[in-house]
Amino acid sequence: MEKSLIQGLKLKDRDAQTAAYKLYRTPWYMICLRYCSHKDDALDVLQNALIKIFSKIDQFDELRGSFKSWSSQIVVNENLQFLREKRQSIQLEEEAMQEAFIYEDEDTNILSSEELTKLIQQLPDGYRTVFNMYVMEGYTHNEIAAYLDIGVGTSKSQLSKARKMLQKSIEVLV
Repeated sequence: MEKSLIQGLKLKDRDAQTAAYKLYRTPWYMICLRYCSHKDDALDVLQNALIKIFSKIDQFDELRGSFKSWSSQIVVNENLQFLREKRQSIQLEEEAMQEAFIYEDEDTNILSSEELTKLIQQLPDGYRTVFNMYVMEGYTHNEIAAYLDIGVGTSKSQLSKARKMLQKSIEVLV
């Protein structure tokens, strides 16, 4: 099924584009919501990501991974580009990082993904960006520092602060 979808996308077939959108819109939109604090911004970023996905489909190589992974990476990159352009202030401080995170154990997973997404959206831009890149997307602190043009220590500090804020928010909800 994915092969025929990719072939249709490469031929710029509108039906294939619609099918891809219907199939992947939820995970793509959830990525956008994790990075953007406003739904309108998330929709704008998703629209820009869709344009890139459909215009760069010839660069997709099915031997290197799935379409979902490839397209999701484009969505992440588009969100990062949006945040760089917006640059609504990432006043970042250098601090030592403490290892801690919200409830990763399945037995204590008491928040729905929707509730967690809303809490992540409430984080300040800098915290939210580093948190998403590290925890949700799997970037290293070195990669985050390079992408955002910040120090590695700053990335670690922002992650630590984001985790603390999320933990406090969760404690209030529980």
